[in-house]
Amino acid sequence: MTDLDWNLIRSFVAVAEAGSLSAAARRLSTSQPTLGRHVAELEAALGVVLFRRGRGGYELTESGAALLERGREVGARAAAFSRLALGTTEAVAGTVRIAASEIVAAYVLPPMLARLAVEEPEIEVELVASNQVENLLRRDADIAVRMVKPTQSELVARKIADLPLTACAARSYIARRGRPERADDLLSHDLIGYDRADDIIREFGRLGVTIDRHAFRLRTDNQIVLWEAVKAGNGIGFAQRSLAAAEPLVEIVLPDLPLPDLPMWLAMHRDVRTSPRIRRVADFLFEALKHYAAG
Repeated sequence: MTDLDWNLIRSFVAVAEAGSLSAAARRLSTSQPTLGRHVAELEAALGVVLFRRGRGGYELTESGAALLERGREVGARAAAFSRLALGTTEAVAGTVRIAASEIVAAYVLPPMLARLAVEEPEIEVELVASNQVENLLRRDADIAVRMVKPTQSELVARKIADLPLTACAARSYIARRGRPERADDLLSHDLIGYDRADDIIREFGRLGVTIDRHAFRLRTDNQIVLWEAVKAGNGIGFAQRSLAAAEPLVEIVLPDLPLPDLPMWLAMHRDVRTSPRIRRVADFLFEALKHYAAG
C-alpha cells in the first residue's frame, strides 16, 4: 500500500468520472485493456470492489464512491507537482500538449505546427482534437485553444480575436444551384447544419427566419464532416470566414449576412506559464492564430 502506483489511482478516477472504460481511455489517451487492468490491480491492492460492471458501463460501489474524492485529491496534488516541475524547466525542448476544437485542430493548426517544427525542432507536439473543454487543471492539456472564455482563476487566458462566421458553398454547388441574394433565399437551397445542436436554428431565428432541423438536407454534429460536406458540394453551410476564404473549392455567399463572431482564446495554467517550451509554443500560436483570424 505504501508503494501504490499513482497511475492506478489516476485510472480509477478517470473511469469513475467517465462512466466507462472507452470514454476514460479517450480522455487519458490510453487503451481500454490498460485501464481495466489498472482498476483490477487497484481493487486487488485495496481489497475492495470499486465498480459494478454492466452493459451500462462502470458504476461506483459504495466503497468506490467513498474513495473517489480522495483519489481526486491525490490527482490534484500530482497535477500541481507536475505543473511546478514544468514551470522550472529551462530547455526549449520536450512535449507540449495542445487541445483545440475539431476544425481548428484539423484545418488551422497543422500548417502552423509545421512552421513551429522548423523553428523549434526539439519540441514535440501532442494535438488533441476535441470540442469538449479540456481540463487544464488536471493537465489534460498544456495549452488550449478555446471558443469560450475560461473562467477558472487558476488559468491564464489571452483573447486572440473574434472570428467572423460566414455562409459558404462549394463552387460546384453554386454552379449547379445558383447564388442566394438575400437571407430568405437560403430556404430554397440545400442547407447543411447540425443534427442535435440548435446553434444555427437559433441564428436563423435571430434573423427573423423560422426553421427546424428538417431545413438541413444534410445534418451532422461533427464539424469536420460538416466542412467536408460543404467542400464536396452538398449545399450551403456556415464556417469561419478565414477558413472559407482560404479554401479554393469554396466561395463565400451572402457576405453581409449578420452572423455572430466566434471568440477565440488561448489558455494555460498559471503554474506552467514560466516553462520556456510551453511559453514558446503559446506565444507562437497566439501570433499565428491572430494572423489567421485577420485573413
